[in-house]
Amino acid sequence: MTTRVDAMVAARRADSQTKRAAVLAAIDELAREAAPITVASVARRAKVSTWLVYTPELRAAVAAAQARRTDEPAKGPTPAAVATDLALARAEIARLRAERDRQSHQLRLALGARVDQLNKADLAERVDELTRHNRQLSAELSQAQGDARRLQARVTELEDDLTAARTSLRRMIRAENLPAPVTTTNAATTNAGSR
Repeated sequence: MTTRVDAMVAARRADSQTKRAAVLAAIDELAREAAPITVASVARRAKVSTWLVYTPELRAAVAAAQARRTDEPAKGPTPAAVATDLALARAEIARLRAERDRQSHQLRLALGARVDQLNKADLAERVDELTRHNRQLSAELSQAQGDARRLQARVTELEDDLTAARTSLRRMIRAENLPAPVTTTNAATTNAGSR
C-alpha cells in the first residue's frame, strides 16, 4: 500500500515540477517576444491556473521578468525616423486636401448643370401637381375629422342609452324582489283557511 501512495506522491511531484518548468519557460518566451508579462498571460501561455503562478517562487519570477523589462532602455524611433514620418504625413495630408478640393469643384459643376437642365415649365407643373395633391389630402382629412366627430356623438348617445337601460333594469329587479304587501283580506283568508 505504501508503494502505491509513494508512487502517487512521486507522480504528483513530477507533475508539479513539469508545470513549474512550463511557467518559467512561458516567462522566458514572453520576454523574448516583448509581450506583456502578467500573471494571467503567463498562466495562459503555460496552460496552468493563475493560482499556481501566484505561488511565491513563481510570482517572484514574474516580478523579476517585469523588473528586467522596465530596466531595459526603451527602444523607440529615432528623431530622423520621426521627422521622416512627419514629412510623409504632411505630404499625404496635402494630397488628400487637393483631391477633396478637386472633387468638391466637380460636384458643384455637376449640380449646377443638373439645375440648369431642369425646365421651368416642368417645375411649375410639379408645383401644381403637389398643390392638387395637398388639396385632396386636406379634403380627405376634413371628411375624416367630420366622420370622427359624428361617430363620437353616436358613441356618447349609445353610452347614455346604455346607462338609462341599466338604471331601468335595476329598478325592475328591485321591484320584483320586494315582498308583496300584506293586506287584511289576505290575512283573514289565511286565518280562516287554517281553521
